[in-house]
Amino acid sequence: MLFAVTMDVEIPHDLDPEVREDLINREKSYCQDLQRKGTWVHIWRYAGQYANLSVFDVADHEELHRILWNLPLFPYLSIAVTPLAAHPSALDDTAGVAA
Repeated sequence: MLFAVTMDVEIPHDLDPEVREDLINREKSYCQDLQRKGTWVHIWRYAGQYANLSVFDVADHEELHRILWNLPLFPYLSIAVTPLAAHPSALDDTAGVAA
């Protein structure tokens, strides 16, 4: 199942700098590990914002839920999830989704 997930990051400005750096480093590692596994298919930054649009390819809603809740930055994220379906006018089926 494919999901588009928008994540807006809202780390408090008064968070200890060492804690902030640790969170960001663990988030990057977690994200890149899921990318290598093919679960976190795409990640794009919204220009000028501390936010991203990501695409996940997971077995079900529960897997996506578990992934999102395990994000090190989860306590500081506003998240919007949109299920995706193949479009019949698409020329390319790069995500492996049947039309």
